[in-house]
This record gives sequence, structure tokens and C-alpha cells, in this order.
Amino acid sequence: MDFSVEYLELTQLRQLQSERLVNLVGYLADRSDFYKNKFNELGISTQEIRSIEDISKLPITYKQDLRNNYPFGLFTVPKNELQRIHCSSGTTGRPTVVGYTKEDVDLFSEVVARSLNAAGAKPGMQLHNAYGYGIFTGGLGLHYGAEKLGMSVLPISGGMTTRQVDLILDFKPEVICCSPSYALTIADEFGKRGISADEISLKYAVLGSEPWTEIIRQHIEERLGVHATNIYGLSEIIGPGVSMEDFEEKGGSYIWEDHFYPEILDPETKQPVPFGEEGVLVITTLTKKAMPLLRYWTNDITSLYYDENAKRTMVKMKPILGRADDMLIVRGVNVYPSQIEDAFSHVKGVVPNYYLTPIEKEQMCVALDVDVEIEDGFLKAQHLELNSPEYTTFIENFGHGVEAEIKRRVGITTKVKIHGQDTLPKCEGGKINRILKKK
Repeated sequence: MDFSVEYLELTQLRQLQSERLVNLVGYLADRSDFYKNKFNELGISTQEIRSIEDISKLPITYKQDLRNNYPFGLFTVPKNELQRIHCSSGTTGRPTVVGYTKEDVDLFSEVVARSLNAAGAKPGMQLHNAYGYGIFTGGLGLHYGAEKLGMSVLPISGGMTTRQVDLILDFKPEVICCSPSYALTIADEFGKRGISADEISLKYAVLGSEPWTEIIRQHIEERLGVHATNIYGLSEIIGPGVSMEDFEEKGGSYIWEDHFYPEILDPETKQPVPFGEEGVLVITTLTKKAMPLLRYWTNDITSLYYDENAKRTMVKMKPILGRADDMLIVRGVNVYPSQIEDAFSHVKGVVPNYYLTPIEKEQMCVALDVDVEIEDGFLKAQHLELNSPEYTTFIENFGHGVEAEIKRRVGITTKVKIHGQDTLPKCEGGKINRILKKK
């Protein structure tokens, strides 16, 4: 594969983006009743869009627009030109439906291949693909991208963790992809068998589909012996492969902005924020054919930046802080689960398998209940007799320590309950919801 586009000078990249945006707007004006109506409502002439700088003149597209046009109302090609259809899980309301032409499937494979290359994967390596296959975009997206890069693929999908570990031991793949929470579940199974990181063939873990933090990365890298990197995407844009961390840089993900133009907008005003500030990530698909989207509101909170020491010239996005609709307001403080998770990294002995339960009083969230695990090895090192007064006191004090760290770093009151390792529910593949029903 040719990866040279990742190193384009900024002026060349902006010219390419401008040409593609102008073509896209004309394409939508010809083929999309939805966008034609939007342009008319806003009084937008396609002649006004001359460069990428004009993108803020265009309408924002929301998930509800996809649901309102279920199933195929936003498609811009007839069904007989489609090669593939995917859907979101549809956990709330109607699922969102996305379609792909042959060109779109090729594009999907290309950006995933780029992402795998950035993650450290190389032609000839084997990918253990534990993303779900089916209407979810993850499994097939990683599968086709890996094959395009020249890898072999084991399409095992999610679940059946004992079998996953058996096959990793037998087949000795170098790369695994799954959600970060499921990577921890797999690491737990290796631990139960007494298998250390240096006995595992894996070298690279490509993880996505949910926000995660450095404490999760640390646990996965130490227990599986891998470079763990974040792959980001969403089905409405294309699937995984919209952005990717480099395995040697980490900390932020390159957006493949020759195909996906990013903006950061204020959650309330919907206006662009100054470069580098946090807001909602909005993406325009510059090259898709079957269902291109203008300024799609992802609902993910992040910021954009350029890294002067980066290998590539494309913009980076910081790790997703959370989704705008996952934000909790606890006594006036905006809180995302990832902030609580980050606080755990400053308390020795915490296993980052946790759940949050908001506590409400008079229709206001006043506190959080936090259920989290303690490491077996850390607990055993205290040499305490189980359920003795000293043991009980230690667990209480450990919980108070976690509460104090959350208070110091996040600024909210919590009530922490400590559980033994491997006692809280784990991810068995796919995404995990850390926020439980409000009390």
C-alpha cells in the first residue's frame, strides 16, 4: 500500500480537501433530497462552497436525521449499486442504517489498513479479530482492512473467552483487535491460567468502540505484553478507521482527514471553538458514495491538535473524554466516566473494572456510587486474614482513599464500594456501559 498521503504538506492537503468538498456538495445537491431540502431551508447555493474554509456554511447532520429517514432515505445511490449494508445496534429507538458501494468498501479497507499499519501491524502478520461480526461494522471492517494490508485473519468475533485464549496460544497471532474492556477480560483469562505476558505471542492490540484511559492501557500492555493503541470510528462515518494512534507515539490519534474532515463545535452554540479547545467532534465524509454526510454530529467530546514531533502531517485528536450524552452533572460539576477512570490510575491496587450509579435527590444528581475492584496481588501483600477486623478496616480505608482521589481530581463526592478482583461483571465482547440506572 501507498501511505504517502499521510505526509502531505498542509497546503496540499487543504487543496485536496477543498476539491473534495466542492465535489461532495454538488453530488449531494444532485442526488440527495434530504440535503437539497436542507440547502433550500438555509438558503445555501452550491456556488458559495469554494473551499474547505466554507464548510461552516453547511448544515449539521444528526443521528436523528438518519432515524427520521430510516431505512434508506439518506442513500445517494440505488440499492442495486450497494455492496454492503450495516446498522448500529439500535439500543435506543430505530437503528441507524449505513450503506456502502464497492468504492466505499475499498475506502473502508484502505483507512483500516492505514490504521493497522500505524498500530505496528505489517504484511504477513496474523490478526486475531475479536470484534463482533454481523451488522456491526467492527468485525468486517478490521477483517477487510487487515487483508488489504496483507495480513491473515482469524475471524473469531466476540465472546467464548476461554476459546479465544486457546486459539491465541495455539495460533500465535501477533495482533489482536477488540474493545479495551474485552482485552482486560482476555488478560484475566491468561492470568487465571498462570500465563505471563512474555509467554503470549501478541505484540500489538488495536482497541476501540468505547472511551478508555491510560490506566486501561497500562493494565493491557503489562498483562498481555503488547503495544495497545486506540482505533476510532463510528458506523455513520464509515466504521473503525476514522482515526488511529501510532504505536510509538500514543496519546492522540491521527484523523485520516483526506477522507474525513474534522471540526470541533461548542455543544450548546454549535459554533466552532478555538483550535485546541474541547467540544463535540463533527465529521464530514469527503469521499463516500452511498451515504455521504455533511458535518455529522458524533456527540464525542475531544479536541484537535498538531504534534510538532509527529511522524505524519495530519491533525490529531485527543482521547475521547466521553459522549455529550454520557456527561453527568454532579452538584453542578460536569463529569465523564473517563475522569473517574483516570483518578483510579493514581491509587495503587485499583483494577479499572468499575460501574457508576448516580444518586439523585430532588431531581438533582448529588453524588455517585462507585463500585470498583481491588487487585488480588495487592490485597494478598497486606497479609490480612479474610473478614478479620483488620481486613475490614483496610478495605474501608482503601475505599476512602479512592474517594479522596476522585474528590481531588474530579471535584465531586462519591461513595466507593470495593470488590474483589473478577467479581464485578466483565465485558464479553462489544461495548460496555459503565453508568448504571440512577437511584
